[in-house]
Amino acid sequence: MYTLKREMLAQIIRLLVEGNSIRSAERITGVHRDTIMRLAVRVGKNCDRIHDATMRGFHSRLIQCDEIWSYVGKKQGRLTDGEKRNPALGDRYIFVGLDAESKLVPTYNVGKRDSANTSQFMGALKERLNGNGRVQLTTDGFSAYEDAVNWHFGRDVDFAQQIKTYAATIAGAGRYSPPRVTGMVSTVISGRPDPAYISTSYVERQNLTMRMCMRRLTRLTNAFSKKLENLKAAVALHFAYYNFARVHQTLRVTPAMEAGLTDHVWTMSDFMEEVR
Repeated sequence: MYTLKREMLAQIIRLLVEGNSIRSAERITGVHRDTIMRLAVRVGKNCDRIHDATMRGFHSRLIQCDEIWSYVGKKQGRLTDGEKRNPALGDRYIFVGLDAESKLVPTYNVGKRDSANTSQFMGALKERLNGNGRVQLTTDGFSAYEDAVNWHFGRDVDFAQQIKTYAATIAGAGRYSPPRVTGMVSTVISGRPDPAYISTSYVERQNLTMRMCMRRLTRLTNAFSKKLENLKAAVALHFAYYNFARVHQTLRVTPAMEAGLTDHVWTMSDFMEEVR
């Protein structure tokens, strides 16, 4: 990796953030997959530091939160008794908070779908929003959100949950699409959220973007994360690229530009300043 030209390093990273697998990037560039993975981890860690340093001082009125499932090594149900004692294996969820107006993702978290990680995610979101003013927050119906939001935001939030109901279908081997949504129930948890903006539509659309741009999240493939470190790096890389370098088709600028955090579209080299 250290002997590769910077243009080649940038090309590899671009391939990864546009949905290519490690092995397809290897075939395209001729760079060994182990080198590509080490580069992705190093740049991903740098992106995490960039995210932590830059996601400050923006304004948001409407935040939507959701989680998307992934796994490391094996799916939870496939783990042996010995493997279950390894906290780095099995199911993982990527918690995502998205500003409904600028489409910025100010915070994310990779962890188990439990109260501890939900609280950590909400604490990070609250920290990003310090000095922002009152926010309307919408999540799905995951029960851990209620305590986490109450603990970190208290009364300084207009909080609602939107729960979807689905048609009863038989999940046979030939079904490749999710069940049909038959209705949505919006429940006010605290404050006075505006009913017109109780929604998780934008953050659920972000789930599709993640599946399209991170090969390890693509459905019905053999792509997955072998290490938790790799998954976390891929997530950090995705959101850095999404926030700062990918022009949103509706906004015509990047989410970070729309939120006033930067005045230009970033390049791959901007994410590699500390990578040598």
